[in-house]
Amino acid sequence: MKLVAVSAGLSTPSSTRLLADRLAEAAHGELAGRGLDLEIEVVELRELAVAVANNLVTGFPPPPLAAAIDSVTGAAGLIAVTPVFTASYSGLFKSFFDLIDPEALTGKPVLIAATGGTARHSLVLEHALRPLFTYLRAAVVPTAVYAASEDWGSGGDAYAEGLPGRIRRAGGELAALMAARPAEPAPEDDVAALERQLSDLRFD
Repeated sequence: MKLVAVSAGLSTPSSTRLLADRLAEAAHGELAGRGLDLEIEVVELRELAVAVANNLVTGFPPPPLAAAIDSVTGAAGLIAVTPVFTASYSGLFKSFFDLIDPEALTGKPVLIAATGGTARHSLVLEHALRPLFTYLRAAVVPTAVYAASEDWGSGGDAYAEGLPGRIRRAGGELAALMAARPAEPAPEDDVAALERQLSDLRFD
């Protein structure tokens, strides 16, 4: 089972990448508790920015971008994390998902998350990210995670769930959806396809 985390952070180190890693770790821990193995891959969009722009103009993805798109569409689950720019997701984040076939994420479990400098931008999860992945027919987990600068290092209190608690809850929801989704059959190779065709023949 493979989980892909897409991080649209632009700096190094990046709080967006850190949040993506924490969410992936939470899902991994939950699936491990269910006895399921999980492979995690992180797609850093910062490294693909020029390739994404060229693909939008030419219509042809270079190999690293094509590999990233294949990883996203072939994963059993997806974590999508963006920084907030001008009260919405980043242009790089949106441009990357514009390159994904509209049918490729149908039914795929997706956890959405965002980072920003202030908690005032937290509604970006509901007015921008959730509609985007709903349009792509993904199965978006109920808990979305927003991390403002002041959230890091905060454990919450009796009345407010802190960032670590939200990460655990969202990771658990993603893991539950991934575990419940039927595994997709492996593609047939040429020999297997020929053998199946021959077995389907009926001789009188």
